[in-house]
Amino acid sequence: MTKILYAKDYVEKKSDSLIEKVKKLKSKPILSTIRVGDDYGSIAYEKGIKKTADKLGVGVDSNEFKRDASEDEVIERIKKLNDDDKVGGIIIFRPLPESFDEEKISLVIDPKKDVDCMHPINRARVFSGDVSGFIPLAPKAAYELLKFYGYELRGKDTVIINHSNVVGKPLMMYLLRDLATVTICHVGTVDLKKHTRAAEIIFTAMGRAETLDASYFNEDATVIDIGTSKNSEGKYRGDLDEKSVNGKIKAYSPVPGGIGSITNLLLIENVINFYE
Repeated sequence: MTKILYAKDYVEKKSDSLIEKVKKLKSKPILSTIRVGDDYGSIAYEKGIKKTADKLGVGVDSNEFKRDASEDEVIERIKKLNDDDKVGGIIIFRPLPESFDEEKISLVIDPKKDVDCMHPINRARVFSGDVSGFIPLAPKAAYELLKFYGYELRGKDTVIINHSNVVGKPLMMYLLRDLATVTICHVGTVDLKKHTRAAEIIFTAMGRAETLDASYFNEDATVIDIGTSKNSEGKYRGDLDEKSVNGKIKAYSPVPGGIGSITNLLLIENVINFYE
């Protein structure tokens, strides 16, 4: 029987812990968000963050700019938030306008308030193997869910289907820290099934809805699905074809109900930690 690794119990336990942390603080934690334009994905992400923050007793200071705002306007606002002791975290929604220099923007944000791990200093720490500070949220959520369910990573053959700076590479650092054997697959991988069928734990973040069916895995495989995209019916689903693999692999995390429900919680946790 295939076990479904729902995030619900993790979220409830983590939420209760963070609520207690907030109650002990001298001031209410505040996350400042910066959004340029009306990108649908950014707006939806912001709504999710606000919902989670409200539940935990954390304030959200929204800074919205029109699409034609200048880069200098946004930079000045970031600097102002850097200097505001009441603000414990800053997140800049992407995509930014094409005229913006994202690297320049990332250098402006205070590394101590960079809860989304955008600043090169924080990224460098991650890629040097230090995952104790800020780290991209999706890989951290994937790792946290596995540990919550009691998985031991030492010596395990693992595959990551993604090699980006925000998922694949930081996730690799987590797995290497725990002495897992890691293979990274990507668009240049010639025979994906060769690698996934040999692995015990597979992390996928392709963004191709319901692509991976049972033929990609062995019966002892556990799949952590980080991907999210629309399927042929227009519904948001993960990379995994859940109907195909159900009963044929050991376990998997669902979409929705898995990794996505953890990321906002970890983002707000980063904000709360600033005040401790």
